[in-house]
Amino acid sequence: MAPSQGSRMLSKDDANYKLHFRMINEQQVEDITLDFFYKPHTITLLTFTVVSIMYFAFTRDDGDSDNNLRVGLLLVVSFFLIISILAFPNGLSVLYFLFLVFLIFLNLDQVKTLLYWLDPNLRYATREADVMEYAVNCHVITWERILSHFDIFAFGHFWGWAMKALLIRSYGLCWSISITWELTELFFMHLLPNFAECWWDQVILDILLCNGGGIWLGMTVCRFLEMRTYHWGSIKDIHSTSGKLKRAVMQFTPASWTYVRWFDPKSSFQRVAGIYLFMIVWQLTELNTFFLKHIFVFQASHPLSWCRILFIGIITAPTVRQYYAYLTDTQCKRVGTQCWVFGAIAFLEALACVKFGHDLFSKTQVLYVVLWLVCLAFITFLCLYGMVWYEQNYGKRLKNITDCDDSTFIDPYDHIPETAKGNTI
Repeated sequence: MAPSQGSRMLSKDDANYKLHFRMINEQQVEDITLDFFYKPHTITLLTFTVVSIMYFAFTRDDGDSDNNLRVGLLLVVSFFLIISILAFPNGLSVLYFLFLVFLIFLNLDQVKTLLYWLDPNLRYATREADVMEYAVNCHVITWERILSHFDIFAFGHFWGWAMKALLIRSYGLCWSISITWELTELFFMHLLPNFAECWWDQVILDILLCNGGGIWLGMTVCRFLEMRTYHWGSIKDIHSTSGKLKRAVMQFTPASWTYVRWFDPKSSFQRVAGIYLFMIVWQLTELNTFFLKHIFVFQASHPLSWCRILFIGIITAPTVRQYYAYLTDTQCKRVGTQCWVFGAIAFLEALACVKFGHDLFSKTQVLYVVLWLVCLAFITFLCLYGMVWYEQNYGKRLKNITDCDDSTFIDPYDHIPETAKGNTI
């Protein structure tokens, strides 16, 4: 029987795409053992919200106007995040995005007033570049000087790249970004003096030891997790207290890890352009970290600096996953919402730096920026070519893993009703 005129049956492609989109963006977690975290508690949350507002509204002293504003803004942010948990999953990043939009329409004096209101000590802050010297006496190489560079910032390099490797999960791409970042420092050294480093500090300590060690650690953890399939048992079947505690902690770990392959031997021009854009946005995000603290004058140890780094790291995890799905999966027609918001945040931060650092960016040498973009394009091509060559010559193990994954793939159409698999005739 033919469908009535004006009605539209769900085609096989539509059903497949919608199911595929849900698997990527709204994947259900199976074998739930701590039911409390997967059941709606909207009434409980509403009660907690109302009681909290009543408590803060009637029990605190409202004589200090500045403190009133701080507490009020803090509660606005907190309750916005609570609502975002119920409505959409990107509340924190959306809130930061809206803050950047608001910041763009202020002038520099207003921004400084806002910063001084948040932390009065920022009035007396100085730039690190104004009190420290960089790349001095590079020909003097002693063990004491080398060991002095293994400080909290060296650990930050190492740990940061371990986390980046967990997100990117590709030796080739990680090493490419690591090397291009050192080139980025060279090309922007005329704007940020703290980018100046001795060659042995930049090549040996940064690229090889700190970055390389972090990449190795991150990839080792990825390999350890990818080669195992976890079937977690119910917590009710675990009899020991330590076992139940371990299972409770595992509740907050990923249900599975996907084998990631950024580069394919049949990569098209769009894939190369996508990887290039990925590297540009990644470098831009890193640059924003240094430009923000230089323009608005706060130390790297200030909460504004490390809280932003922690925040960017948190929202990068779903961003990379969504962008990878969009770049490598032909059935993924658009980027995820978190990826979109992250891209907007990166460019808004850069826009804020350019607007409020007009004097600084007036010294920009355009040739350096052009050479930076060209070098990124060239290294992206070399990285892609090297990965393709490696897969063609040494990719047998990777192919076997892929074949094993394909053999266990479940046809998504098995879960689609017969009436949705095609038009009736």
